[in-house]
Amino acid sequence: MEFLDWLVIAVFTAALVGIVVWVVRQKNDNSADYFLGGKDATWIAIGASIFASNIGSEHLIGLAGAGASSGMAMAHWEIQGWMILILGWVFVPFYSRSMVYTMPEFLERRYNSQSRIILSVISLISYVLTKVAVTVYAGGLVFQQVFGIKELWGIDFFWIAAISLVVITALYTVLGGMKSVLYTSVLQTPILLLGSLIILVLGLKALGSWDQMMQLCDVKPAYEGAQGTMIHLMRSNSDPQYPWLGALIGSAVIGFWYWCTDQFIVQRVLSGKNERESRRGTIFGAYLKLLPVFLFLIPGMIAFALHQKYAADGGFLPLMANGLPNADAAFPTLVAKLLPAGVKGLVVCGILAALMSSLASLFNSSAMLFTIDFWKRLKPQTSEKNLVRIGQIATVVIVVLGILWIPIMRSVGDVLYTYLQDVQSVLAPGIAAAFLLGVCWKRASARGGQWGLLSGIIIGLTRLGAKIYYSNTPDAADSWFKSVFYDYNWLFFCGTMLAVCCLVVIIVSLCTPAPDPQKIRGLVFGTSTPEQRAATRASWNGWDVFHTIIILGITVAFYIYFW
Repeated sequence: MEFLDWLVIAVFTAALVGIVVWVVRQKNDNSADYFLGGKDATWIAIGASIFASNIGSEHLIGLAGAGASSGMAMAHWEIQGWMILILGWVFVPFYSRSMVYTMPEFLERRYNSQSRIILSVISLISYVLTKVAVTVYAGGLVFQQVFGIKELWGIDFFWIAAISLVVITALYTVLGGMKSVLYTSVLQTPILLLGSLIILVLGLKALGSWDQMMQLCDVKPAYEGAQGTMIHLMRSNSDPQYPWLGALIGSAVIGFWYWCTDQFIVQRVLSGKNERESRRGTIFGAYLKLLPVFLFLIPGMIAFALHQKYAADGGFLPLMANGLPNADAAFPTLVAKLLPAGVKGLVVCGILAALMSSLASLFNSSAMLFTIDFWKRLKPQTSEKNLVRIGQIATVVIVVLGILWIPIMRSVGDVLYTYLQDVQSVLAPGIAAAFLLGVCWKRASARGGQWGLLSGIIIGLTRLGAKIYYSNTPDAADSWFKSVFYDYNWLFFCGTMLAVCCLVVIIVSLCTPAPDPQKIRGLVFGTSTPEQRAATRASWNGWDVFHTIIILGITVAFYIYFW
């Protein structure tokens, strides 16, 4: 890092501070202002916030690392971002009519209070143990690689970088609430896109050409039993990690849960001033979500190709203790080795933008879940100003819990992205089943939705427990339990789990009383009033349809090219 790099970082920091100070001076007198930015966000702010919130250090390290280790296989999860369109076209009208702040609150309106509590607990635990801790952990690794500092003042630089990142982000999130998340995203998103684009261009230039990358990556990935090569999305169904059918099903289930029902993403849309702005925000977000494959995964493949090209000279990537290249170091190594002074500072700002925006969204969403779904239910007479204060305290507590979990997260190291996907693949099906049938089927009863969620938790925790046990007990005897909950491919397990949870919802619903038509009016297909349907129809026009078709067309073209 040279003087020009530090100057660029200083200018970026000053701009960020200016935005936060301006936001803090705005009024946040009630919970709607603090958690949803006063519900007056435009489509640009919503779309930018969706994208910036989604892109975190798990992309900078995990997705680039996946590209360097297994090629295009993980692109399924990114290209499924088209499902943001389902959020905009299908779910936004129902969420808007229900006038809810949180997804658990929507489940209470549709099912019962028990469903709300179940989803709130799942969400808070998953945020602390996966999203917050993983983002901070990976962020510390990124800056350790980029700055090339192992220790500072006798302290491991990983901890200095990670905790500083958390404290700074938590500070402006606590002070500014949702508005600070939205408006800082508008600054951070273009910087992140520009910085990553520069990496892509300079990486291809160093390599020679796109064709050179495709040629050097046309080899089998490193994992045992791999079928096909790194440049192909679709691998044989006998592939132990990414069978094509399992990848399509599993990524679709996880994609539906994440983009349409997760508080982390949906909260950006709930902040829209009306249905039109919210829907157009999802369309803009879907456009932006087409980019990460090219901005993060393909640079990982470029790093692998450079390592192949310069293998005789010691390679490009740093080596691990076992002699294999460290795939997780792909993106920061590209930054450190390819970028000139000034540009490196800009890309570091982009990395800072990704980390801070993702963390800010996590903190705000977690605080909102606690404040609205627990505190307000226990103490409904709490004033609006006190609700904001409780939300700020909850953010601080979540920050502390996330930091305390980091030492445990450090032990996962080179399986960071696998850890995330494993957790999401067993978290998503039960929630997806409850929302999907809740919105599409009028007969889905309160007990049906509740038991669909519970069955998802029970099956998911059993799968995770089996994975931990059998991974550490290599000589464990074979059994039907081991075959189902450990040996069965994780992607096929995810799809099977969704089918089981849907079946639970259907069977329990048919065995329990149907919901009161008045209770679910406007929350399920076929129950909207003529006025509600007219308002929704007036919120979109031909341009919205045109852009939706373009996004779907690009998605299909991507699958055809990398088939």
